[in-house]
Amino acid sequence: MDLRRQIKGGLYLVIDPAMEEALLLEKLRIVLASPIAAVQVWDNFPDDGNPEALLEKVIVLCQEKNVPVLINNRWELLAQHVFDGVHFDQVPDHLASVRSCIKRPFLVGITCGNELSTVAWADGNAVDYLSFCSIFPSQTSNSCELVLPETIQKAREMTALPIFLAGGIRPENLNELEKLSFDGIAVVSGIMRAAAPEKAISAYLTYLNP
Repeated sequence: MDLRRQIKGGLYLVIDPAMEEALLLEKLRIVLASPIAAVQVWDNFPDDGNPEALLEKVIVLCQEKNVPVLINNRWELLAQHVFDGVHFDQVPDHLASVRSCIKRPFLVGITCGNELSTVAWADGNAVDYLSFCSIFPSQTSNSCELVLPETIQKAREMTALPIFLAGGIRPENLNELEKLSFDGIAVVSGIMRAAAPEKAISAYLTYLNP
């Protein structure tokens, strides 16, 4: 039986492990008080510090709220920590080998741009969700191209997989998403760098659950 937690839509939080640890954990606790689809740990690890200890703290906090927690790209950490899955920024060449190596079910997400072949690949390889990046210009998504609205529409026609939108999405530009067909929003700085993360979360959730 597949006992993986599911990611179907809603508010998906990406956290930056380079953030000062106490502040990161404090804001994560605030976020987890609300209904969250998942938490992803960005693979932006600082050269100093103890990422292994931080990862364990993040996993514990998420497990307490029954929220899936995923690692970005570094799939090998699935063998060392009880992550629920991995989010790839690009199509991996070796997903079958990764699944064989880990030896337990885990969630897989993939970042998509305007190249629809990624959507086709995801649909054919039992990927769990798609994340289109970047919807708006963003400092934390500066390696992503801007995704065209028609790309998202075509993706919706191609697949029933949950579609998340990411990159530069803030409470003040949520109304610009109204014509797009999607299931959730992935956020980094819109919450983690907000002076009042509770208000930011409320704005996102109000939009997603009117």
